[in-house]
Amino acid sequence: MTQPTAADSGDGSDESLMLAYGLGDPLAFDCLYARHRAPIYRYLLRHLGDRVIAEELHQEVWLRVVRGRATYSPSAKFTTWLYTVARSRLVDHWRASRHARVISLDDEGAPALGQSASDSNQAGSEDPLEATVLAQTGSRLKDGLAALPPAQRDAFLLHIEAGLAIAEIAALTRVGEETVKSRLRYAYARLRRALGETG
Repeated sequence: MTQPTAADSGDGSDESLMLAYGLGDPLAFDCLYARHRAPIYRYLLRHLGDRVIAEELHQEVWLRVVRGRATYSPSAKFTTWLYTVARSRLVDHWRASRHARVISLDDEGAPALGQSASDSNQAGSEDPLEATVLAQTGSRLKDGLAALPPAQRDAFLLHIEAGLAIAEIAALTRVGEETVKSRLRYAYARLRRALGETG
């Protein structure tokens, strides 16, 4: 008779799944990976603008999750812990980059990353006009996101992709909540301008 797993139980929270994985439940990892693989990949891709590097770092993030399973402690939300791992790997990548100066996520004036990104995987549409408008909007949003200073882009992606609250972003990035709010405000304003919106 098989033992019930965290994935089978009523408590399917990320934290309980990670704890169950730490105790040897492989299905718990499968659930976590299915839930978070796409948002983590998008977070990395939108920072890097390079699919190959994003995929490489994405695999490394999940390897770190595998290695950290025995020592994981739910002192914060699992998503906060997971994005801390992803952000740390991103910073390590930039520090190790030989062809560019180190770009800190806290450097508001740093040059934009991912200017040549080609993340134009738009959903198909029956209406050619609607498809064209969606593609143009997506392209403007992608360009606007790439043009954001790294700290603003990071706050925006942690807020939108990870769904983290301002307090969680502040703890993860080690800045004050007012700084996070300011970065988000500037990011939203710049993106609205990129999309041609006013107000």
